[in-house]
Amino acid sequence: METDLPYFSSEPLSTSMDVNFFKFLRQLDCTQIKIFAQLEGSIVFPRVPLMRVEGPLVMVQLVETTLLTLVNYASLVATNAARHRLVAGDSATLLEFGLRRAQGPDGGVSASRYAYMGGFNGTSNLEAGRQFAIPCKGTLAHSYVQSHQGFQDIGDPRLRLPDGNMCPDFLALVMDRAALLDRYKESFPDDLRWTKTNQSELAAFTSYALAFPSNFLVLVDTYDVLKSGIPNFLAVGLALRSCGYEPLGIRIDSGDLSYLSLRAREMLQHTQDLLGASYAEGFAQLGITASNDIHEEVLHSLNQHGHAITSFGIGTHLVTCLRQPALGCVYKLVEIDGAPRIKLSEDVEKVTIPGRKEAFRLYLKNGEPVVDVMLQGDEPTPKVDCRILCRHPFISSKRAYVQPARVERLFHLVWDGMNGGVPPDLDLSLCTARSRCMSSIKMMVRLLSSLYFCSS
Repeated sequence: METDLPYFSSEPLSTSMDVNFFKFLRQLDCTQIKIFAQLEGSIVFPRVPLMRVEGPLVMVQLVETTLLTLVNYASLVATNAARHRLVAGDSATLLEFGLRRAQGPDGGVSASRYAYMGGFNGTSNLEAGRQFAIPCKGTLAHSYVQSHQGFQDIGDPRLRLPDGNMCPDFLALVMDRAALLDRYKESFPDDLRWTKTNQSELAAFTSYALAFPSNFLVLVDTYDVLKSGIPNFLAVGLALRSCGYEPLGIRIDSGDLSYLSLRAREMLQHTQDLLGASYAEGFAQLGITASNDIHEEVLHSLNQHGHAITSFGIGTHLVTCLRQPALGCVYKLVEIDGAPRIKLSEDVEKVTIPGRKEAFRLYLKNGEPVVDVMLQGDEPTPKVDCRILCRHPFISSKRAYVQPARVERLFHLVWDGMNGGVPPDLDLSLCTARSRCMSSIKMMVRLLSSLYFCSS
């Protein structure tokens, strides 16, 4: 504050302010603020507040912008990530690749955190991995492949084996496996046979395998996926396997992802079938990663047309949320000195619900949530096995009696200024928030599926 006030008082907008106002600002702190919020990673429905802020008017007004900027983008990215997870399914690996397209480096780090919370499995952002212990995943770039002009770019051809011994000439082993594949390629379907692969690409793959033998996943679409990229991957992958390493798979970043992934899977399967377990055991199950402007509609289309992709690298559409670039959370005064306050509007959606509120989620005997209900702060808390009338705040015809088997309080104390800030027993870890998000979404999917089944 001492360093901020001189700047603030020197601004043109401050010239007409009373000097006592700056003295007042100097003694402000957050000790009188309390914040009650829904826990990070929770599913939140329209009209139910994300948080309730209590304290002196001037203080709760000063923190408005800070809280909104912290909540809006985080909620937007986590929701976007969860939507992608729902479409991709539980078995797919989702990787956040959005740093280069994010709204600045700090926005990129935030996007990595909240994409992971929303259900993604990892990120290419090492800084986010360092800060939040998110698993980091990645592969080589097209430029890495293009930068190799031939085998002279490889350097030291020796490869250290898992047992500590040394393969004296890994390049020679790669060439041997390439020759082996050439002898068998006539047994591949006609449209999957290759003639001569790009040798600079093979050099790049060999160089990459020497550097990362335990994480060999390469980009195969620099020149030609089926006629060069995959045969070159197979040659290096077979060489790695003979040295005791297991290749991870391939990545496709362009073209018809459905067609190319299915044909790639065929080539991997044929390689395993033709060479047998001694050379290529497990090749039919190697990973196929796809990228290239993937979003929800692309995932839907791939599911409809069929594909063999096991992992998706998603960047631009995830971190910039092109489907909905901003989340319109608002921060409204609903009570002052015990008096409820309301914001009226001709637009019903902008009419606020007055008064300090508590919120509860009511569950049925089968464990399914049935409704979120808001009550004024002085109203009695819903009780298990006691019937309660729930009414829509603006549509009078929407009402129902509910007899809950379980009642969950939605607002939790997350900041108590008089007692040191964040309560010591509050778990703010990313893993806990991610687990909460994933389990909540799975529960809602089961609920929606059962509703759809009943209505059909």
